[in-house]
Amino acid sequence: MKLKIVLIGVAAFALLAYAHYRFNSGPISRGSLEPENPPSTAAGAGQAEAPKEREVFRVGFLPVTCHLTCPVTSWVTQHSSAGTKFQAERFSDFPTMKEALIARKIDATFMIVPLAMKLAADGVPVKIVYLGHRDGSALTVGIDSPFKEFKDLAGKRVAIPSRFSNQHLLMQRMLKQNGMARDAIELVEMAPPDMPGALAAKAIDGYIVGEPHGARAEMAGYGRVLFFMKDLWPDFISCGLVVRQELINDRPELVQELVDGIAASGLWLEDDIDDGAQHRKQASEVVGKVFYNQDPKLLEWVLTRPTDRVRYDNLLPTRKNFDEIMDLAVEMNVITKRMAFEEYCDAQFAPDLGALPKIENFPPPDVAAKSDK
Repeated sequence: MKLKIVLIGVAAFALLAYAHYRFNSGPISRGSLEPENPPSTAAGAGQAEAPKEREVFRVGFLPVTCHLTCPVTSWVTQHSSAGTKFQAERFSDFPTMKEALIARKIDATFMIVPLAMKLAADGVPVKIVYLGHRDGSALTVGIDSPFKEFKDLAGKRVAIPSRFSNQHLLMQRMLKQNGMARDAIELVEMAPPDMPGALAAKAIDGYIVGEPHGARAEMAGYGRVLFFMKDLWPDFISCGLVVRQELINDRPELVQELVDGIAASGLWLEDDIDDGAQHRKQASEVVGKVFYNQDPKLLEWVLTRPTDRVRYDNLLPTRKNFDEIMDLAVEMNVITKRMAFEEYCDAQFAPDLGALPKIENFPPPDVAAKSDK
């Protein structure tokens, strides 16, 4: 009897405790027992999947207009919502860039074509897959110099950026075409940023280099363009997009995406040159401030005076163009052995230009220049 009374008491106590809890607490729901935003466990479950982290891929460049499509592509991809972010990585010179490519600190970069050929000849597994520009260099002399023709430079001192540069090969090409001895002009290697100052100090009589270094002296009033490259060597090529062979083998889709971006950037820079060249002015503002650390007015000068001073169309690397460069490089002993086109160039990634999406997210200069890279 006592046991029965105890059991009844325990049951009554439990009932009272439950009633107290039930009437003094909020309603029990499934949501209160799980995270507020549970991760989706299956596609189509009615909940948005967490955004995937986009891949970042670094591409080397120098602050010259021959490489302009690199920072434009970088800006466009970093301000879009899908695809790879191609991060433009600035170098100060080609030797440092070359070592980074050899050591695989970078797997893609813009580089002077003869140097890329030399790397391939030396056994470094690299290929030129696309061009960055056409023309874009100038032979600059003093504003008060008497030079009018190429032959007038005989016995003079002219700076070149490197023996591995196409500017060097062009000078040798012009010497040959004018029936001049190979040493008729004293060619001295000099860092491009130092060339305008050397001309102003009359330490050299002229210099040939990729823009905007040629325009510095012109814009400052102490230099003038003797020849644009488009006048001496039509469709002149200085630099190309170079990638490691491992990247071509392992990530061909990434290489294709990069080449597509470079090609689209080139089309964007060209598609309004007959209607005010606003795209080139936008690029001058953004690239000058964000990527090059240069006066945007200098870049705009180069890109618009005249607009064909440098071009960003016709960027397919062709056998004819490269055979001529290779022949000159071997003749001048810049490269010790002649290589077949396929040994240093892979043109399979050249895109169908008509199928490329148009760039539409490059904001006006006053907006874009205020943003971070």
